[in-house]
Amino acid sequence: MERHAGLPQRLKESILGPRGTTDPALRRAVEARAEELAGGPPADVSAIPEGLRQYVDTLARHAHRITDEDIEALRRAGYSEDTLFEVSAAAAVGAGMARLERGLAALKGGRR
Repeated sequence: MERHAGLPQRLKESILGPRGTTDPALRRAVEARAEELAGGPPADVSAIPEGLRQYVDTLARHAHRITDEDIEALRRAGYSEDTLFEVSAAAAVGAGMARLERGLAALKGGRR
């Protein structure tokens, strides 16, 4: 387990770092919002446009409910495939990391 200790942080940095088509601030806001919805600390959602925020909220809570129609509506609203991929990845990292931390804390007998 020790040899993998830095992997989650490296993953997070690769998703939220400066490279990509979307503004890193947007990706960080999406990650923070998804983390909040998965039990993390409160997040500032002001950097996430309203239509995209609904997508992020659904993705973080109930990813299985995202439909092709949802994606098409976002594309019609002007979001590119690259943007939707990067936002989806940021939301997945935020929600996943929060759940991982909560799970590890539960294994240790604590609570996050």
